[in-house]
Amino acid sequence: MSDVVRRITRWQVKCTPERTKATLDSIHEDMRARYEAATTDLSAMETDVKQTLNARGINTINYVPYLSFARQLFKLSNKKGITGESMAIEAKVLLEKWASRSLNPDVLAAIRFENFSINEPKP
Repeated sequence: MSDVVRRITRWQVKCTPERTKATLDSIHEDMRARYEAATTDLSAMETDVKQTLNARGINTINYVPYLSFARQLFKLSNKKGITGESMAIEAKVLLEKWASRSLNPDVLAAIRFENFSINEPKP
């Protein structure tokens, strides 16, 4: 039997709908709990960022791009292994990206510091 035929046969045996369903059923509760925790954290972060935007006088119609910046910082801050100066540099790159899209850099810096406690990187 050729290698290609053997691989296809093994894949067909391994990837049956019943086996896939059994695998997903066994991890479903853990997946649901992780999704619920992540969604709760994301929602709390967005509420905090909206308060920061409100304090800076940003109109609600302009919240969307600022929240997109905050979500990117949130994703970055939840990555394992990125902390300290590396985190500050990555956050600065995101700040410059969103500032180039006509967002107020002072407001972006406030979100970065007040909501994520990320300082300006050292020169």
